[in-house]
Amino acid sequence: MKRFVISSLIGLVAVAAYAIPGGKTMSLKGYVLDSACAYTKSLDKPISAECAKSCAAKGSPLVILEEDGTVYLPIDEKTPAAGQNAKLLPFAGQKVVVSGKVYERGGGKAVVIESIKAAN
Repeated sequence: MKRFVISSLIGLVAVAAYAIPGGKTMSLKGYVLDSACAYTKSLDKPISAECAKSCAAKGSPLVILEEDGTVYLPIDEKTPAAGQNAKLLPFAGQKVVVSGKVYERGGGKAVVIESIKAAN
């Protein structure tokens, strides 16, 4: 009986741990630019704010590019999810500091933005 209770408790803890949503709260510092330029042009920083805004206006998702080349895709934590360009558009082409939950999957990184401000 004692083994059954212990096994049951271990099983419940394992299920509860599995059910906890992922994501680690972090701060990121990088440039806001459109995703196409981040990947196809291998830029270290945006060409210009106008370029990033123009691509965003045509539907290209804006991303955050850190100095080490890591690209973070801003995502919505809610379902159905909404695009995040509206949060990023005022900072297009600029260096920013973002705080939020970071998720990783298959080598890709995403961030749920909790706060964003221009970097010094």
